[in-house]
Amino acid sequence: MSRDRALLERALDRGEQDGGNVEFKERLSRDVHLEGGRRESLAAQLRHRLLSGDGEATYVVGVTDDGGLAGIDPDTFSETMDVLSLLAEEADAHIDDVQTWGVKDGLVGVALIHEGSVLDTDDEHVVVGTAGHVDHGKSTLVGSLVTGKPDDGDGATRAYLDVQPHEVERGLSADLSYAVYGFDEDGPVRVRNPNRKADRAAVVEEADRLVSFVDTVGHEPWLRTTIRGLVGQKLDYGLLVVAADDGPTRTTREHLGVLLATDLPTIVAITKTDAVSEERVEEVEREVERLLREVDKSPLRVARHGVDAAVEEINERVVPIVETSAITMDGLETLDELFDRLPKTAQDTGEFRMYVDRSYSVTGVGAVASGTVMSGEVEAGDELLIGPMPDGRFEEVEVRSIEMHYHRVDKAQAGRIVGIALKGIQESAIERGMVLLPRDADPEPVREFEAEVMVLNHPTRIGDGYEPVVHLETIGEAAAFYPEDGRLLPGDTGEATVRFKFRPYLVEEGQKFVFREGRSKGVGTVTDVHPID
Repeated sequence: MSRDRALLERALDRGEQDGGNVEFKERLSRDVHLEGGRRESLAAQLRHRLLSGDGEATYVVGVTDDGGLAGIDPDTFSETMDVLSLLAEEADAHIDDVQTWGVKDGLVGVALIHEGSVLDTDDEHVVVGTAGHVDHGKSTLVGSLVTGKPDDGDGATRAYLDVQPHEVERGLSADLSYAVYGFDEDGPVRVRNPNRKADRAAVVEEADRLVSFVDTVGHEPWLRTTIRGLVGQKLDYGLLVVAADDGPTRTTREHLGVLLATDLPTIVAITKTDAVSEERVEEVEREVERLLREVDKSPLRVARHGVDAAVEEINERVVPIVETSAITMDGLETLDELFDRLPKTAQDTGEFRMYVDRSYSVTGVGAVASGTVMSGEVEAGDELLIGPMPDGRFEEVEVRSIEMHYHRVDKAQAGRIVGIALKGIQESAIERGMVLLPRDADPEPVREFEAEVMVLNHPTRIGDGYEPVVHLETIGEAAAFYPEDGRLLPGDTGEATVRFKFRPYLVEEGQKFVFREGRSKGVGTVTDVHPID
């Protein structure tokens, strides 16, 4: 029997105990169970179940009063969860987890409810994007940071991140992955068992300050994905890793170039210091310092100048350097102190906006759009717009629920990496690069815009019709460039008209972007937009 099925069986068995903390419901509807005195009565019933279970209650839905498996259709199940969430709020509690099973022609679900309000996400939350060459130890370093566990020398701690099975098998990251840890007055709050979603959610619930990592891809063929991670997230800091046994590579320089294009304050971690001599560590550190000075940055060795200096001086020009080893754990306490003390840098201005990075479908919940909240805040029940669709339209949707690192929250603010369950749209209609906005917004889809661009690297000149991939927020789309003066040479800065090749997006003046085609790359800033008719 699977673990999930065993949970259902235990809930059914416990439900037979009269007066326990398990409640059976076939379905709940807004029209029936939230009207008149039913809402207060059901909330009182929920409080009784919580009292019986020492602050924890289990609601089994899609079953008859005697525990028979009836099953309800997905839309009814979603409405039932919405109503149960409102009842929990009335009882000063929250839904902590939901498991679902397909039975007959419908669904049965078990909702675990805990006493206390849903996490208030007002606490400071710093988001860090990693970068660096493949095999230089990005994911391993992050895995050791969030768990406090040393690596075994074969990259075991990298499996603690959200990775796909084929990535674990190959030992290479092929897409963005995420991790979280935090701090309270006693120090770091780490993930106890990274293989359990509930343990990662517990960090969000327990910590006073959160540090989320967007772990990017080091393998050169997936540089496009790395750019998406660094440009399309609302990051506060970059963490560039350089392995002591290899030193800076061409990929290191590529990733540093993307970080510079986004004006992101960055820390460099020299990894794998246990694998080489002290002389080699010193040599690599000097190479990193030369590389930084070449791009007009000022390196700051934390071992020499201290954490206080790093916290006070880090900015777009000053780059702290930390020596680390995920095997011996040397340098990780220094990173802990930095991440505990570094101020949030991303500014929260304007109304709610979130560019979609991923979408997926959850049984009993429906379509979920995930990404980083770029500005404002969003709450469960909010009415939003999503789009533009390929034809430029925006669809009206409603927020069913919000999750942050597997922890359900009632609202999310700028800088939070969240999954938003949406009512009113199929998951198949959601695409990366779309944006979520308030229902009363008046967005104007853009197919063409003006930009100031700088060519960082190109074998010849850039002329009319040049078609790189433009990375703006989470958008990654082929676009044609038309330089104002007819051509741009490597190192040139100039004006250009940029036109997306296939479809419109929401683009606004002042947004920064990176463009890349082969080994050629450049950066730009949107200076004007041409909304479609």
